[in-house]
Amino acid sequence: MSNTEDKKLLEIKDLKVSFFTPAGEVKAVGGISYDLGYGEVMGIVGESGSGKSVEAYSIMGLLQSPGKVIGGSISFEGEDVLSYDKNQMIDFRGNKVAMIFQNPMTCLNPVYTIGNQLIEALRAHNKEISAHDASKRAMEMLELVGINNLEKRMKQYPHEFSGGMRQRVMIAMGLICSPKLLIADEPTTALDVTIQAQILEIMKDIQKKTGMGIIFITHNFGVVAEICDKVSVMYAGRIVEQGKVDDIYYKPAHPYTIGLLRSMPRVDAEEYERLIPIDGTPVDMCCPPEGCLFAPRCEKCMQICFKKVPPYAELGDGHRSACWLRVQEQMSGKEEQDNG
Repeated sequence: MSNTEDKKLLEIKDLKVSFFTPAGEVKAVGGISYDLGYGEVMGIVGESGSGKSVEAYSIMGLLQSPGKVIGGSISFEGEDVLSYDKNQMIDFRGNKVAMIFQNPMTCLNPVYTIGNQLIEALRAHNKEISAHDASKRAMEMLELVGINNLEKRMKQYPHEFSGGMRQRVMIAMGLICSPKLLIADEPTTALDVTIQAQILEIMKDIQKKTGMGIIFITHNFGVVAEICDKVSVMYAGRIVEQGKVDDIYYKPAHPYTIGLLRSMPRVDAEEYERLIPIDGTPVDMCCPPEGCLFAPRCEKCMQICFKKVPPYAELGDGHRSACWLRVQEQMSGKEEQDNG
């Protein structure tokens, strides 16, 4: 067995992130755990405000004040990321982990050419590379993400590119230092469906060629089906369900996951099938309720849901759900076995 198979690329254990605001402490991430193997793609799904991006920024060390990691651990290839000093963090970002952000227009500098920005990104992490080699590498990356007419494109500015082309540039910039982990924060949200499909195809292709791990943050389950191996569903700063893509799609166990799937358009749906929205609004993270945070919106909630936080019910092969319904099902199944 190789060393990379023994070791996980990324391990997050009981990560807690809070924002200390004048209105009080906002528990943006409330103790999440997962791991990612080499070459795996994991989707993190949830509504806006569920803590998906905050968790990603914590991994990258990009949390802005008043945000603070208050508990848990982040390990990358067995190293404690939270203990890195400034120089180690600079080396970690870019060389080992890269991030693609949601809006490429705000991430690209409007007064520098695309070529200049790609070369700068590479030379910031590789001081020894010559200007000629850096330029050659930048053009290779643009070609990899499906941009043609390279010499002309290298001399152009961000405003001369369409939204889809700018997002391709951002992917090229993320990959230019050959990171082992790519975090993609809703990279296809602002794009039309055809361009979305192209970007996903490019990312799948690059992932196969390079074998890097990807964390794909999205609120779109359709995107998850296209690119991910496994999924973590987040609600109000907690992971409510985890499992392989097929388990989440065909055997969803948490009412929130079921609600998200029901509110998503499906190709195989009958004409008369209406999309069913999830009733209610997300919880106030300044003063969250006791018990299950989804209980106020859940059509199947019981009295215990309002009083106690549900533990994870293990449903087999890495599939687990934090729901009292599943816990009770398991307990009654165990009783039947004992009585039998």
